[in-house]
Amino acid sequence: MRNPFLACAAVVLTAAVLAACGSSADGNDPEAAGAQRPAASGPSVPGPSATPTTPAPPAAPATEEPAAPGPSAPAATAEGPKTPSDEITPATGTFTKKQKEYLEDRVPKGMDPAAVLQTGQETCDKLRYLVKADRDTAVGAIATQEIPDAPAAVAGLCPQHQDLVDEATYAYADGIHTGKTLRPGVYRSASPTTSCSWQITGAGGKELASGTSDTGKSRKITIPKSARTFTSTGCYAWLAEGAQG
Repeated sequence: MRNPFLACAAVVLTAAVLAACGSSADGNDPEAAGAQRPAASGPSVPGPSATPTTPAPPAAPATEEPAAPGPSAPAATAEGPKTPSDEITPATGTFTKKQKEYLEDRVPKGMDPAAVLQTGQETCDKLRYLVKADRDTAVGAIATQEIPDAPAAVAGLCPQHQDLVDEATYAYADGIHTGKTLRPGVYRSASPTTSCSWQITGAGGKELASGTSDTGKSRKITIPKSARTFTSTGCYAWLAEGAQG
């Protein structure tokens, strides 16, 4: 279930991220923009046109033509040939060594590498915002993959947030967890909804513990060594109490 706090944070971050996209990569800040980003090439979205009072051509294709999608379609980032590392260069400015390492094997052929870098920088910006507002929510966003590709972005662009990634490794997102994925220990719910419920079962499906919460406040549970299945719904994520749970 999507975290409402994170959804609101994403809206706040959008304006801030867009304002920072044009930074140069000549600085040493690991989260600085790797290259000066040109202004968005797509046209602004036209507003509704007034109904003409005099005869006019039936359409205005000239205003729509620039909106044709370029090679940066999201699906291209997952599969297909990638740009060789020695060919990854920004349109203006330069990339730092760390930024080039992050971009290696991540830039699809024909895509602007600065756009791929911007995605990673936006991830770092979200984490920086969230950890200031509520650290548990930041860890939960990584554990649930609501902020996608966070481990790679942190490793390459904002290593100061590595502790969040490490903690998320030992967290449980909503869902069904069985077998070797279960680790005995005490866990607390991070940003649960008012429909949070959980169940822990042992051998033969015997219920060992269960509960619900409609308060939206964090709760604690203990997963025993005898647990075989842990199911969580509406609790967002469970974070280990102490080091590695």
